[in-house]
Amino acid sequence: MSLTRRDFARRSAITGAGVALAGSVGALATAPNALASTDTESVGEESADRHGGVGYGPLVPDPKGVLALPAGFSYRVITHSGRTKLESGEFTPSNHDGTSTFDGPRGATLLVNNHELKGTRDNWKYPVPLTEGLVYDPAASGGCTVVEVRHDKVAEWVGIAGTSTNCAGGNTPWDTWLTCEETEDKAGQNGMTKDHGYVFEVDPADRRHNRNPEPIKALGRYAHEAVVVDAKRGRLYLTEDAATPNGLLYRWTPPQGFEHGHGQLRTLADDAGALQAFKCFDSGGRFVDDLSRATKIGTVYGVDWVDVPDRDARTVSVRKQFAAGEVTRARKLEGMWWGDGGVYIVSSYAREESPVQHDGQVWFYDPKRRTLTLKVLIGVNPDPSVDGAFDGPDNITVSPYGGLVIAEDGEGVQHLFGATDSGRTYPIARNELNIGTEEEPAYSEFTGVTFSPDGRTLFANIQEPGIMLAITGPWKRQKRG
Repeated sequence: MSLTRRDFARRSAITGAGVALAGSVGALATAPNALASTDTESVGEESADRHGGVGYGPLVPDPKGVLALPAGFSYRVITHSGRTKLESGEFTPSNHDGTSTFDGPRGATLLVNNHELKGTRDNWKYPVPLTEGLVYDPAASGGCTVVEVRHDKVAEWVGIAGTSTNCAGGNTPWDTWLTCEETEDKAGQNGMTKDHGYVFEVDPADRRHNRNPEPIKALGRYAHEAVVVDAKRGRLYLTEDAATPNGLLYRWTPPQGFEHGHGQLRTLADDAGALQAFKCFDSGGRFVDDLSRATKIGTVYGVDWVDVPDRDARTVSVRKQFAAGEVTRARKLEGMWWGDGGVYIVSSYAREESPVQHDGQVWFYDPKRRTLTLKVLIGVNPDPSVDGAFDGPDNITVSPYGGLVIAEDGEGVQHLFGATDSGRTYPIARNELNIGTEEEPAYSEFTGVTFSPDGRTLFANIQEPGIMLAITGPWKRQKRG
């Protein structure tokens, strides 16, 4: 049953402030540009105490020029494109992106690591190897690798190959990884021999389940970014990173009687279930055309869902199948993570293509109330080359120590940063690997931020050249600040 505009307006009037916020992260009340201010500048224990114990103190420059971390923290390189090797002897592929962790055998940690490689294989020095039985399209360069970390030993192998532009994705309650293709290339376009723009499932623990990969067409063909699973209701939520026009947030509802589990998504018919796009309205019942319209933390929108006419986009891209006023859009819909009974959703930035400009939003969708609440808002960063301000949130995870950990894909300096329940923010790491020149330094984005199952290790990637890092240290539960 849809949540009508009248119902939402009436509920908002009764509660006064709108709908009660759900989840332990609460309202991350951060004014524009405040997301990178005082806590980033804290120095030593005295300053940490002055800020209520938020964060871990200032970042200490790395003499190796890779990763600046707070005092007491350390990192370890797990994989490095062009240096570390797969079990089969090829080098680790490049352009690490979305990642998740899983419990492995005998105390090991398993990770599935996307490689965001677009186009044909000759475009890249280190594409994902075409492992027999694991290839979808032999012309495509992307895919996933599976990494096993046990104490000081690391092994890596191909999980899927022959896919394109594997950006983010999401883990499932049955311990698999859904990898998302951020492209709309069809067979015959850009050298591809099969249609792309799909979601594929990868099992990190059982290689047999990954053989003869096929796309999950029921989830649609578009520039996929990330996906999460609502285990209670069986629904999947998916983001689209696209422009002209801006992308959409989607919801897939399984057909009646369908039960999730290992390999079950691959059994679905191409048109199984209902794929729908979101449509938002404010407390007055007014339609919201774009999420950038929200300029205040705590803004709450009601959400309805509109059927997608042609989910396989045979002639028209899915997002272009809707006329003005039919759906809500957002620029750079990126990472997602399930937590606190709902979905955290990132809109990385908005520029001239959007009604209002910003340098990042994080929203929370409550599936029970069918509401979308703005948790984080970052104003336009006036000088990204100066360390201190954050911009361009991308991959995201819910921290076992409270709040969120966010990977930055902005301009200039790149960070991993945390946000507490009350909105205090603090740096966790800074990328110091200069892939530019001394005169014009450049730093790649962070991707794939995720904690180990036991919460002791934070894994993250530097996308270019492709480095997976394991960060350990004196983690602590963050106060509200």
